[in-house]
Amino acid sequence: MWDETHDTSIPEPGGEGRVGVIDMGSNTLRLVVYDTPTRLPVPIYNEKAECALGKGLAKTGTLNPDGIAKAKIAMMRFIHLSRAMGVNQLDIVATAAIRTAADGPEFARQIEQLIDHPVHIVSAAEEAELAAIGLTLGTPRATGLLADLGGGSVDIIELDKGRFDRTDSLPLGHIRLPESAGFDPDRAMDIVADECSRRSWIENLGGKNLYLIGGTFRALARAFFALTHYPLHVVDGYTLGRDEARQLAQHIINDDKKLVSNIDGVRKSRARTIPYGAMVLSGLIDAMVPDKIIFSGYSMREGQLLGLLPEKTRTQDPLLAGAAGLAERTGRFAIHGEEIYHWMEALFPPKRDKQSRLRMASAIVSDLGWSEHPDYRAEHAFFRVLRLPFAGLTHSERAFLGLIIYIRYNGEADNELISPVRTLLSDQNIEQADIIGRALRLAHTISGSAPGLLSGTRLEIEGNFLQLRILPTDILDRSFYLSEAVERRLRGLAKSLNKKPEII
Repeated sequence: MWDETHDTSIPEPGGEGRVGVIDMGSNTLRLVVYDTPTRLPVPIYNEKAECALGKGLAKTGTLNPDGIAKAKIAMMRFIHLSRAMGVNQLDIVATAAIRTAADGPEFARQIEQLIDHPVHIVSAAEEAELAAIGLTLGTPRATGLLADLGGGSVDIIELDKGRFDRTDSLPLGHIRLPESAGFDPDRAMDIVADECSRRSWIENLGGKNLYLIGGTFRALARAFFALTHYPLHVVDGYTLGRDEARQLAQHIINDDKKLVSNIDGVRKSRARTIPYGAMVLSGLIDAMVPDKIIFSGYSMREGQLLGLLPEKTRTQDPLLAGAAGLAERTGRFAIHGEEIYHWMEALFPPKRDKQSRLRMASAIVSDLGWSEHPDYRAEHAFFRVLRLPFAGLTHSERAFLGLIIYIRYNGEADNELISPVRTLLSDQNIEQADIIGRALRLAHTISGSAPGLLSGTRLEIEGNFLQLRILPTDILDRSFYLSEAVERRLRGLAKSLNKKPEII
């Protein structure tokens, strides 16, 4: 089913204004700016500064002096950038290092005076809940345990179909853990095991999912991509079975320092933290015994962002909202996705489910490749869809949606370009993608991608025939809809359905 907690209608165009979040973490400070807050937004700017405020905190109990100096410079830049970008709602949140350091509150007060803007120091429970809100942006009915790994702590929260329950904070951040262990990996593993065993309630979640959030966990996912030659390098929605995740984590812990230091898109400073992230993951798996491990590309920042948005915006389906925003920026003549979706309905079962949601998304973004060179439209559209920065998609759904759009632009399902992601798709997925893609191709051929013209036709299945019915209209002569291109693409769709084409 389309998830009932989300508004699954296609949102209206976004309004004016921008919102932003500055996350003051134990290792990095990050500014993220989002546009059009009347629709679920995607980031238009994202910058981080590595300040290592939490470096040495386990030993001294205070913030890193060098980090304080760097953080003040970064915050001055971030506040000026946000004002120059027209951000009219800005939240600044400080997490574990500032929360636990003896001089954390004084540092926050100094920042407030420096930039003339309030800083909110979140509690451990609040931080965990904000992370959970960020996760449920894409997984609204998540059930199991969420672990948010930062520099100073691992904040955990129990999830039950999207609702929040027990929370805790473990002193296992990727800066704090190695310092506490004296940079001894064996000692670090013992600390992780000890801290996880103290939270006996984690055992009660066995058999449910373990969700992972945070920069080090994202870097760990990229290390797993490299180890397994995984075909889709998108962290959000990356899913592993328990045994495979444990084996990969142990591989990172035991060796392959060369591997983690040469991962594309991972800074060397982040690569040094990956083995400790693997230790935390291994410890949580041993303590919880989850069914699956699911990485999320979303975090506390998205949770904080949602609090800045109207209720109507917060309940939008993230995939459909993101697709609608993309269509507004890339479409030509604004043919509406709903128009195409309803025109195709006769080809599919009359129910709303996961596949009908993906059909709607594919209809919305089906004109995104029009500006590319014709020889490369299919290829570029395919890879663009695979990497869409939207929540609410599993990796198999990304591959399915990408294949639909590839076929819509005259690609073929058996092309070797598709081979790397074929392992994410079933034979039935491929057959359905072929039908949907060809239906989209026919819809755009009939209408020229202009709005309002498809209503002069109707698709029907009658016995062994796929019929394209041309309806009476006072505006256009019915011969308007007849062309060699229309007939050719109707034949292609009919063949995909094992039917004979007929124009009535």
